Amino acid sequence: MNKEHNFVSAVVYLHNMQRQIASFLKQLQGELEANFEQYEIICVNDASTDESVEAVRQFAKEKTFPLTIVQMSTWQGPELAMTAGIDVAIGDFVFEFDRLTLCDRPALLMECYRKALTGCDVVSACPEKTVGGAKKMFYRWFNRSFDSVYPVREDAFRLVSRRALNRVHAISATPPYRKAAYAASGLKVGTVCFSGSCKVPVPEKDPMAKALDSLALYTHVAYKFSFGFSVLMLLATVFFAIYSVVIYLSPVHQVEGWTSTMLVICFCFFGVFFMLTLVIKYLSLLVDLIFKKQRYLVEGIEKIQK
Repeated sequence: MNKEHNFVSAVVYLHNMQRQIASFLKQLQGELEANFEQYEIICVNDASTDESVEAVRQFAKEKTFPLTIVQMSTWQGPELAMTAGIDVAIGDFVFEFDRLTLCDRPALLMECYRKALTGCDVVSACPEKTVGGAKKMFYRWFNRSFDSVYPVREDAFRLVSRRALNRVHAISATPPYRKAAYAASGLKVGTVCFSGSCKVPVPEKDPMAKALDSLALYTHVAYKFSFGFSVLMLLATVFFAIYSVVIYLSPVHQVEGWTSTMLVICFCFFGVFFMLTLVIKYLSLLVDLIFKKQRYLVEGIEKIQK
């Protein structure tokens, strides 16, 4: 069988995966060996406390293939660890494995690769359904405020072209959420769906902090939230102002000072949320100027000559 000429790299995240790593590497290396002339596997050890690295070394003794082990100084989480491994990778295409799974379908590897050859710079292997209420809620909120035509979804692994990696690195050297960075890069993103769900969890260090950072950097959730409260407090202020006038003109006796107190409270809350909206807006502008260095995004350039 003719093998592909493109050089591919596979970056694998490791954190206490001693039992799973050997079988996963056997599947991964077998698929790469069968389909590519040149490839490499990079294992990023994120301060594992078990024998994960020894299991990798033992597997490497039984096979002959390019293998690199990146040792992280401390446990830093999948995003930073994978970024360190990607910086070492030299392939034209890079497979990213945050979790050790091919979803019982090693052929998914080549399906993603063939999808990339059709013009997609990022291809994700996504399950047909997302398991977990918290995940579904996060992706729903994120995509509603995300400025991209490509929604962010749960995936088992993804394939990224060198052009996409260079684009994201030009925008941010260490993106806090790589999936969102790829979708926001302006390049074409594709998906390859498989039945079932992602059964292997990602060993996140601080998932809540990652979610909040991603929402703050890639969406306008905070701005919309504060703006909504500002409008709500403004409406409440107008209502109580009208209500105060009606009560003042009404002959019915009311508790003295209640309406004026509520009016002042609503007006103060409106002022607070209005100022918070302005602050968040200015902070978002600073994020755009500092974090998102590239202001324009080009999906592709087509040259036509006679």
